[in-house]
Amino acid sequence: MKKDILNNADIVLLIDTFYDKVKADPTIGYIFNDIVKVNWEKHLPVMYKFWENILFFSGGYIGQPMILHQHLHHITPLTLEHFAQWNKLFDESVDELFEGKESENAKKKARSISTVMQIKILQKHNPI
Repeated sequence: MKKDILNNADIVLLIDTFYDKVKADPTIGYIFNDIVKVNWEKHLPVMYKFWENILFFSGGYIGQPMILHQHLHHITPLTLEHFAQWNKLFDESVDELFEGKESENAKKKARSISTVMQIKILQKHNPI
């Protein structure tokens, strides 16, 4: 039986696993690897703090992810397919490693964040 997401070490494992998938993914990997050229040594600790704050309300994250993603959308248009693949890889990573209340909460929060970004980024630039 897998354990639930309980602490920062679990978040680090989840985020490292997730971004390993992202880097290798043909649908969204190029955005991180070729367009943004992410500095993983800087980005991953920020993501650990982000998810620790999202799941455990640690208060350790400072940033504006919406503004960053809106800027990214101007550089390379983000699509529904990109968001769907991000969600799929995140869910796969959680399910591979964990199970329980916080694990389900992490997937719900990720989908919620993704949905808000889609609304604010895609509909703002492509009104229905």
